[in-house]
Amino acid sequence: MPSQTFNLFSFSGKMKILHLTWLAFFISFVVWFNHAPLMLVIAQSLGMDAAQIKTILLLNVALTIPARIVIGMLVDKFGPKRTYSTLLAAGSVPCFMFAFASSFEQLALARFLLGFIGAGFVIGIRMVGEWFPAKQVGLAEGIYGGWGNFGSAAAAGLLPMLALWYGGADGWRYAVATTGMMALIYAVVYFFSVTDTPKGSTYFKPKKAGAMEVTSRVDLYLYMLMTLPLYSALTLLTWKLSNGVTALLSAAAAGVIYAVVWLVFILNIRKIFHVNNGLLSQEIEAIHRYKFKQVAILDLAYFITFGSELAVVSMLPMYFFETFHVSQGITNVQAGLLGGSFAFINLVARPAGGWLSDKFGRKLSLSIFIAGLATGYFGMSLITPDWPIPLAVLLTMACSSFVSGGCGAVFAMVPLIKRRMTGQIAGMVGAYGNVGGVLFLTVLAFVSPAEFFVIIAGVAIVVLLAVQWVDEPKGHMAEVQEDGSVEMIELN
Repeated sequence: MPSQTFNLFSFSGKMKILHLTWLAFFISFVVWFNHAPLMLVIAQSLGMDAAQIKTILLLNVALTIPARIVIGMLVDKFGPKRTYSTLLAAGSVPCFMFAFASSFEQLALARFLLGFIGAGFVIGIRMVGEWFPAKQVGLAEGIYGGWGNFGSAAAAGLLPMLALWYGGADGWRYAVATTGMMALIYAVVYFFSVTDTPKGSTYFKPKKAGAMEVTSRVDLYLYMLMTLPLYSALTLLTWKLSNGVTALLSAAAAGVIYAVVWLVFILNIRKIFHVNNGLLSQEIEAIHRYKFKQVAILDLAYFITFGSELAVVSMLPMYFFETFHVSQGITNVQAGLLGGSFAFINLVARPAGGWLSDKFGRKLSLSIFIAGLATGYFGMSLITPDWPIPLAVLLTMACSSFVSGGCGAVFAMVPLIKRRMTGQIAGMVGAYGNVGGVLFLTVLAFVSPAEFFVIIAGVAIVVLLAVQWVDEPKGHMAEVQEDGSVEMIELN
């Protein structure tokens, strides 16, 4: 049983697992975003135009939605140690492909495949949930998510300097390849340094693979319904890749992808039904039941928190430049630094969101964070060129605090739904964050920034109402040992 102490500066027991696991997440995000700070140099090296640059950026997230679902299943079946180590090692291969690509097509394929490493986040959610008790899991998951997520910012700050240090026209290639080597080496380190559970604890696995188990017919239909937006987002991505100046796919190729996406959807629905039909044919004891509405509501909560963060971080530097360039003479570099303030707060706010959930209740904390981000986005819609820049940045950081805190609050609850399916639940919730990013960025293409912020605020209010239906985790969850005995896991 994990101890009740929480010493962040310790490197033994559960704290060792936390530090090694957030570092695995950190490295996966360095690899996932290693292209962004070097994109202009890469484009110049390979003679890419603006449309091709946008295509590469879009391809980087295309595979992450289905990857998070798949990784969630794999981590529940094989355990975090093997899954994270394998993902880091496998992710180094397309990283090396990207580093030494000699054409746009090779670059695009490598970037598309690298989207899979963005699913690494899901693995650590299960690992941390195994090692920390309910009273500490929010803070631990917040540190894991917040510190690991900083890998994207670290890539932005360090990789240009690394490329300059290597020097020459191929400096960017060696910088990118270095991140792949980091992932490959750390895959070995992680495998030999962690265990899936504390000594004496059982790693519970789903009874059947391929889909989440539910405990009522109503939950089965809700589960099927909640898979629909995942495939809709993939359809939207395909549409964006086959239309306008960023068109990479021909109409025929896009048609094939549409058909494949919805064929997989049909097969997924059949698998969900197959996995659960037998289970639901007999009465499920009350202690083994859980409510799928918990998963569905957290899907929506991460849709608005992390989904809006993905979209806003992408557009904020340009938004600040266009808003204040003429009126106050802001430069592109300054706008980039100001835009980075939204993501930087993640280091502190996400752990704080988890800690507040542990301390004051998960439903209450999540409600406050979503109400705060709705207010913050509405405030950001009121920014004009005449605003003092410090005031605009202060409002942006305040909004970001609620957004990142909300992310922490979501994953403070995820490990407390059903232990043996934590990976699958985290995968689905995490995928909804990417769905939100895709949808909000698509909306941005058709509206002004002010309208964009108002739309996000409006969606947040709807999600806030949905959150009122979530149940506060309390009592115990039941899992069955291999010998048939029941283990009760404390939830509060």
